[in-house]
Amino acid sequence: MKRDERWEGVYSFEDSPFIMEILTELRDERTCPIPFRKGLVKLGRYMAYEITKTMEVEKVPIKTPLEETTGTVVKDRRNVVIITVLRAAIPLMEGLIKVLDHARVGIVSASRGKAPKFGIEMKYVKVPQIKPEDTVIIADPMIATGSTLIRVLEEVRKYGKAKRYVIVGVLAAPEGISRIKEAHPEVEMFVAAIDRELNDHGYILPGLGDAGDRAFGAPIKL
Repeated sequence: MKRDERWEGVYSFEDSPFIMEILTELRDERTCPIPFRKGLVKLGRYMAYEITKTMEVEKVPIKTPLEETTGTVVKDRRNVVIITVLRAAIPLMEGLIKVLDHARVGIVSASRGKAPKFGIEMKYVKVPQIKPEDTVIIADPMIATGSTLIRVLEEVRKYGKAKRYVIVGVLAAPEGISRIKEAHPEVEMFVAAIDRELNDHGYILPGLGDAGDRAFGAPIKL
């Protein structure tokens, strides 16, 4: 995990050969939905492990069958809310919750409109009460223009003020990161990689395409 010097609190995993191998499979247009979903789950689990390294811990006395000693408890792991942005983030959330197994889970349905306005439509919001000791993790594979996540953050804040706000994604574009940090400077971001740029349609380049369609299949337009 390495911090990107362009922004405060933004981290990528481009220094991890294992993560880059998973990302390579996700980028490949020949990867079908089943291995694509499995790759998102793997990424979620790995990044959750890394996020626990940034959490508050405490030393606790314990007794082994042989003697007394000191153990470690990750305190913040007990106070996590994972917000899943439908539909692409479902496998990513599955991986996160394997490590952050005490987490409460919220669901937000948010879709981005077409260029150039990229308006956000939010049809479904189910978020648990957020407490001052909570770490709120928003899972969304693609951080492109940043419009969706800015809108989600605005909505999530209605349910209480958290200790930390963290975005977990697969890929991010510099344009989206800058917009989110401008609107919510305290937000931290953890992504597998930061790509080059956005195209005119708001897709990340080189990217991996539409993560929702890649994971679950393209919907039929009636």
